[in-house]
Amino acid sequence: MVTTWPSWPGRSARPQTAHRVAVQRDLPVPMPDGVVLLADRYVPRGAVRPPTILIRSPYGRRGMFGLMYGRAFARRGFQVVMQSCRGSFGSGGLPNPLDEHDDGLATLTWLRGQPWYGGSLAMHGPSYLGYAQWAIAAEAGPDLKAMATSVTASQFRDAAYVGGAFALESSLIWTTLTASIDSPFGALTAPRRTRRAALSGRPLAELDVLSAGRAVPFFQDLLTHHADPAAYWGRRDFSASVGEVEAAVTMVGGWYDVFLPWQVKDYLAMRAAGRRPQLTIGPWYHADVRQTRAANADALSWFRAHLMGDLSGLREQPVRLFVTGADEWRDHPDWPVPGMRPQRWHLRPGGGLDPGGPEDSGPDRYRYDPAHPTPALGGPVLLGNSEPRDNRRLEARRDVLVYTGPELREDTEMIGPVSAELYLRSSTGHTDVVVRVCDVHPGGASYNVCEGVRRLTPGDPVPDADGVRRVEVDLWPIGHRFRRGHRIRVHVASGAYPRVARNLGTGDPLGTGSAMVIADQEVFHDPSRPSAVVLPLVPR
Repeated sequence: MVTTWPSWPGRSARPQTAHRVAVQRDLPVPMPDGVVLLADRYVPRGAVRPPTILIRSPYGRRGMFGLMYGRAFARRGFQVVMQSCRGSFGSGGLPNPLDEHDDGLATLTWLRGQPWYGGSLAMHGPSYLGYAQWAIAAEAGPDLKAMATSVTASQFRDAAYVGGAFALESSLIWTTLTASIDSPFGALTAPRRTRRAALSGRPLAELDVLSAGRAVPFFQDLLTHHADPAAYWGRRDFSASVGEVEAAVTMVGGWYDVFLPWQVKDYLAMRAAGRRPQLTIGPWYHADVRQTRAANADALSWFRAHLMGDLSGLREQPVRLFVTGADEWRDHPDWPVPGMRPQRWHLRPGGGLDPGGPEDSGPDRYRYDPAHPTPALGGPVLLGNSEPRDNRRLEARRDVLVYTGPELREDTEMIGPVSAELYLRSSTGHTDVVVRVCDVHPGGASYNVCEGVRRLTPGDPVPDADGVRRVEVDLWPIGHRFRRGHRIRVHVASGAYPRVARNLGTGDPLGTGSAMVIADQEVFHDPSRPSAVVLPLVPR
């Protein structure tokens, strides 16, 4: 599906005279343990101690990043400090991914000691650069006035172990990318090398060598701590302190981004704490250049407002959403949007789906074979285009149950969180449940809208006397119009490979398991076991 989206509607701040920019290279920033990190400082000529934007990155501070962040914001009157994280691009020490708290706070201490620091600070950046902001935001102090985060979250644990499974493709892509970050073609070839390794069928613990050319400690740590994440992720999870952040925060995400569910949770945590963050969700995926442009425009207006007092670029409503299917932007006072109500669409016998009550019926059955795992067509991934794809080829498989609603008589908008409640009986205690919502066009094409996965283990969820488990699955949130004449469709499967590592059915360790057990699955949808997907209906 080729789609041309309307352009970003954000209002820019009043045009300002563009400054000439001077650059100081390789400023040494000492850490408490004696390691020295390097930073570049972009300075608008003629400005005296202007507000500072701090950007901490493992991807370098020059080239494209220097242009997009350093020079672009310095031309608009900010001084920008771009620092390479530990063990990257000249900074000392060994790389320690996601452990950014101590180095970040030490960098703030160093900043405050510089004669050119004016006492007013912002932080900016997407993905890992946004996570590095959350790592120190709650302790940054009152001179941190604003943050601009995009396609990111305050913790990456739940994105790595999505639904308790393992986000194989995205995790391996990042491993491969960072292992070859110095190569000019590293980012371009990482997705292809990753997919080739993931589809090799080898145990997961061998895939970093196949994809990146060497064993990568970060990838091995992800595998080792899958069963007991607290030991590794305790000092890498900053979600508990999001509500304590006093700086003004703007968030930009994408409907097809790998971190969207947890970015929305950060927004809700700030709202619960009485904060007033700004949230924008567009028709973007993680590495989408359109998202980058929109996020930079959003950040510039946000920083001018909160560090320079120029309110001309701020919008009236804090939540801005692009409604796919309608192809238009909407502004709202909050998320979830006012008027939204959850609507249950029940699975029906014979592959039906509608909001009516469940019927007496027997279960539907399918067999999942981890030796031939159910693939995924589309869906959020770290690198590559994650826009919707036609899923008809997937729907023809015998290991995918398909439920389709009636032709819609009017445009139907769903904006908000999506979940599923399934009643499942499996021949094995270890299995996965994948649920996907699709928009079926009049010609028959079936485009994925959102999806989610849940990994089951013996006793979780607890089965009833007949061995049936009530399984709740969180899907990606959506903002979508199902047009008149279209149909809503739901998939139920047990794999989305290689985006999600296949469940071998044995409970063996994630990295080394190789034995496989076939799972015979039964999905119930009778009045006592009313399987359904819960969609966020917004009445027109």
